[in-house]
Amino acid sequence: MTHILTPHATTLSDLEAFYRSTAGFELNPAALVDVERSAQRLTEKIKLGDAIYGVNTGFGKLASVRIESDHLATLQRNLVRSHSAGFGKPLPSDIVRLIIALKCLSLGRGASGVRASVIVALQNLIKFDVIPVIPEKGSVGASGDLAPLAHMAATLIGEGEAFYKGKRMAAGEALRQAGLEPVILQAKEGLALLNGTQASTALALVGLFGAWRLAVTSLTTAALSIDAAMGSSAPFHPEIHSLRGHRGQIESAEQLRTLLEGSEIRNSHVEGDERVQDPYCLRCAPQVIGACLDQLRHVGRTLEIEANAATDNPLVLSDGAIVSGGNFHAEPVALTADLAAIAISEIGCIAQRRVALLVDPALSFGLPAFLAPEPGLKSGLMIAEVTSAALMSENKALANPRSVDSTPTSANQEDHVSMACHGARRLLEMNDNLSAILAVEAMAASQGVELRSPLKTSQKLQAVIYEIRKVCPPLIEDRIVSPDIENLAALISNTELGLTDTPIHL
Repeated sequence: MTHILTPHATTLSDLEAFYRSTAGFELNPAALVDVERSAQRLTEKIKLGDAIYGVNTGFGKLASVRIESDHLATLQRNLVRSHSAGFGKPLPSDIVRLIIALKCLSLGRGASGVRASVIVALQNLIKFDVIPVIPEKGSVGASGDLAPLAHMAATLIGEGEAFYKGKRMAAGEALRQAGLEPVILQAKEGLALLNGTQASTALALVGLFGAWRLAVTSLTTAALSIDAAMGSSAPFHPEIHSLRGHRGQIESAEQLRTLLEGSEIRNSHVEGDERVQDPYCLRCAPQVIGACLDQLRHVGRTLEIEANAATDNPLVLSDGAIVSGGNFHAEPVALTADLAAIAISEIGCIAQRRVALLVDPALSFGLPAFLAPEPGLKSGLMIAEVTSAALMSENKALANPRSVDSTPTSANQEDHVSMACHGARRLLEMNDNLSAILAVEAMAASQGVELRSPLKTSQKLQAVIYEIRKVCPPLIEDRIVSPDIENLAALISNTELGLTDTPIHL
């Protein structure tokens, strides 16, 4: 199935569906009319002899250098070559696919002056499984993600490296084997390909998609922990949350109520429980996780706008004017990436505190120390909890904002930058850490619930434990638990564990 993406109207769900698939994409053909119109307007301006930045001038600090008309194509090729200066491991192929789709959406706004054939050539890279090798580092998120997008453009012109059907090779050879011809760039086309926020935005979107799934799943692991600790469901009364009014909090409380409904464990201590209030990690789960959901929704709204934006420079405006601006500055992406990082960190922080509660006999309301059947002889989940604490601490450090760390570049022409690209890329590592924290919680909470036998948890949570037990057996004897953490982290990352009849949508 080929995904049809419409510039200015592509949604987060459209982008996630494309990202999680292996299919190709095409722009809505109606968009190509405006694309060709802007290319024609640019051609007319060039014929008039007007000085146009990056078209018949140099770049950045060299903008005052005029380029002769017979060198305009060479200028664009040289731009791609000189800016292909990235460093580090190649970005994963699914992220590169998303970068290319976002670049086409941006060019598809009809304000970049490129030919429609350039967009078709980008689409064909995906269609024929030619994936540019894009090093993960080198962008400061202003004047566009220049280095990453230059490596993308290099493949288009048959230079640099690419993966063809998963095999790394020279880009020219990849195009040849795929039956594709290199693109000969015309005036401004190299600049239009390089300017833009598509690498930062793609990384932020992938971070968001992963964080959202983990945030919703954390409500399931929280519900398991609440029942394992014989916590109260009274704090999830709907009126408490409607009195405050935050959407994410209301939805989180509803999800917890639904997951815990019918639990024999809960019903066994409704009366006669001398505890007045549970610790915050149980009682305030809707407030904390709900706030994170609300922040991630804000991130999503911003990234959806950015995904549909024209972000290169200069832009061909509707009246035919060609105007230099600053849409390539990725500050919106940088700030939202920082918000997403904080939310990811907080979800892990409160989950880790629930793990710590469950393994502590002073807090777990009758569970054995470290959830070991024979504490002392066996250490149970003692060090699994330590691992969750280590990952929580890493995420706290990674949550420090990147957007405040501007540094001048390009001989002070680019004197304020966003740092959006690595600000977004660090979300991927944070999601990996969070998935492992939630894996430890799932392991501990399942163990705790089963130690309450013969009392049973709710049917919905029993079904969750059934899925957990497919990849992580109960802890009866001490064993190496790293594989269990890895297996559960993969399960949690790739499924919406405990999804109810009223799922929470981004």
